[in-house]
Amino acid sequence: MRLFFLWLLAAPAAVFAQTKDVADVHTYVIGNFRTESGVVLPKAMVVYGTYGRLNAAHDNAVLLPSHYMATHRGYEWLIGPGKALDTTKLFLVATELFGNGHSSSPSNTPEPFHGPRFPVMTIRDNVNAVEDLLVRGLGIRHLKAIIGFSMGAEQAFQWAVSYPDFADKIVATSGTAKCWPHGWVRLEGQITAITNDPAFAGGDYTAEPEKGLETFGMVWAGWLYSQEWWRKELWKTTAPAGTTFEMVMARFHHFIPGADANDLILQCRTWERHDVGGTPGFGGDVVKALKSVRVPFLYMPSETDLYFPLEDARYEAGFMSTVVFKPIPSLWGHTAGAASNPADAKFLNETIGSFLK
Repeated sequence: MRLFFLWLLAAPAAVFAQTKDVADVHTYVIGNFRTESGVVLPKAMVVYGTYGRLNAAHDNAVLLPSHYMATHRGYEWLIGPGKALDTTKLFLVATELFGNGHSSSPSNTPEPFHGPRFPVMTIRDNVNAVEDLLVRGLGIRHLKAIIGFSMGAEQAFQWAVSYPDFADKIVATSGTAKCWPHGWVRLEGQITAITNDPAFAGGDYTAEPEKGLETFGMVWAGWLYSQEWWRKELWKTTAPAGTTFEMVMARFHHFIPGADANDLILQCRTWERHDVGGTPGFGGDVVKALKSVRVPFLYMPSETDLYFPLEDARYEAGFMSTVVFKPIPSLWGHTAGAASNPADAKFLNETIGSFLK
């Protein structure tokens, strides 16, 4: 079965090197990075991949902010010949969220911020760090587009509110402008699956809490796809021949191989706290923040998403004057927004490609 989370780390190379549709990987370091919570990280690292070449005018860049525990490779379904993003014309910057184990995370940050002492990072923290990377690190002051899936879509919304004129167009798939209360409930269930394992030891474990991680994966599985996807056994359409239901279930016991428990929890906390209404100047009013969006915005929820329900997206879109609302007609639940099957890949590439033109 295809999982859209890729846990691969490529070798770094020069910023402007070009290998067709294969990313060059870099690390950008920000000294004394102040988080929204007031904690200052002496060294905040943002890992990112680049595809294509930045032109002399620095005006051909597209930002691809990553989703939950993903690497920079999470958007390769959009990149290449016949797809929405042509690397012979565009310079793509694919950033990795704090907490994924590569960018600054509980697992790779020294004391006093190691493990459970790592500060909760918000979506705004991530967006502000990437703005620093783009402007000061790469000399990019304007983007042709920002395209985000899931937590990447959360970042896309935050860009539209925090930096309203930074991009020509914005695309959000399978993600909303706020984590609504039902999302908190789901995420707390997943967090509790880990923390209730005695081996977790309050986050100061000496070995990964394997039972907790297995339970986490199974909780995740129940929300990832639609109920009809399971009933129709659509996993058979992409799984290798001979795959059984039991084998599919076993895969979820190790859903994100090698992931650190504190990292998983940190990104859940980031997800929970997402709310564009909390942006300075909006007083906690998500409606006011949505009404402020002035960039052309393609909003593509999955019709069967259990993480970010269609009606939550429809509610938000009602306050956006520049929105193009285009639900993904799919039974693949949340994963539809990341092209987890050929039909959704075709729909996404065609719709996004047309919007960007």
